[in-house]
Amino acid sequence: MPAKVILNPYSARWEAQARWPEAGEALKSAGVDFELDISDAPGEITGLAEKAARDGFSPIIAAGGDGTIGETVNGLARAAGSDSKLLGPFGVIPLGTANDLVDNIGLPRDLNEAARVIATGKTRRMDLISANGQVFANNSALGLEPMITIIQADMVWAKGILRYLLAALTGIMRNPRWEADLTWSEGEYHGPLSLVTVGNGARTGGLFFMTPHADPFDGKLTFVYGFRSGRLAMLRTLPRAMKPGAGSYVEMEGINEVNADWVRIHLHSPSPAHTDGEIFTHAIQDVEYRVQPGRLQLLMPE
Repeated sequence: MPAKVILNPYSARWEAQARWPEAGEALKSAGVDFELDISDAPGEITGLAEKAARDGFSPIIAAGGDGTIGETVNGLARAAGSDSKLLGPFGVIPLGTANDLVDNIGLPRDLNEAARVIATGKTRRMDLISANGQVFANNSALGLEPMITIIQADMVWAKGILRYLLAALTGIMRNPRWEADLTWSEGEYHGPLSLVTVGNGARTGGLFFMTPHADPFDGKLTFVYGFRSGRLAMLRTLPRAMKPGAGSYVEMEGINEVNADWVRIHLHSPSPAHTDGEIFTHAIQDVEYRVQPGRLQLLMPE
């Protein structure tokens, strides 16, 4: 059975469609036999991936950005029908704006190199995380972060990473706040929140290390929760959220980073929520996150 490539032409504001001929040639040059499906509408990728998995295509390859990866993985999960079943083999052709997961796990951005990784057939088992049963590969959040996601989606006049930065500044100026109850495998928190973010990988949005110590191969999820009382305090947090190591925002007072098997979040008022950069609801109050250790058979460099 050949591979199935699922292309999201809209990734990187239609740049994925323009780059597909180059990506297709890279796969052919690497000796990858494949069939191509092209998504025609938002949300269609999940259904295409589910059908490809049920039809026996292997590997299944997401051609797009982080949202494309997330939708494809959800399609594989639907086809599996059980949280205990392995997913994949799964490959990535990076055609997105930020390509956060690709960078977080050390996959190549170069299309020819990415195709050669897929051609080797070598896999490594990567964790996934579920959010109320929906799986994601890199990152999910409530509070400020998905608010910023909504803002950046409306900034059609800005391109690339600049769009994420401008959206972050706009979101901070709105100074949002939620009251929350968090419970996880080894603790709990009750009080005000500006943000709560759950990571499989360290970086999201191309710039922000929201869960800077997350490791998608450690069998744990990493979450950060915090409250900053005012716009100025939040603005001071922003540059430190761009630091992956020493000096990260998680070292600031009122910001906490935790590794756990699961976390349950209840907000006293609704918030939007996203997984892998895609808004899955504009108003939610209860989310349960659980790690699925080593569930995704990811095509990786040798």
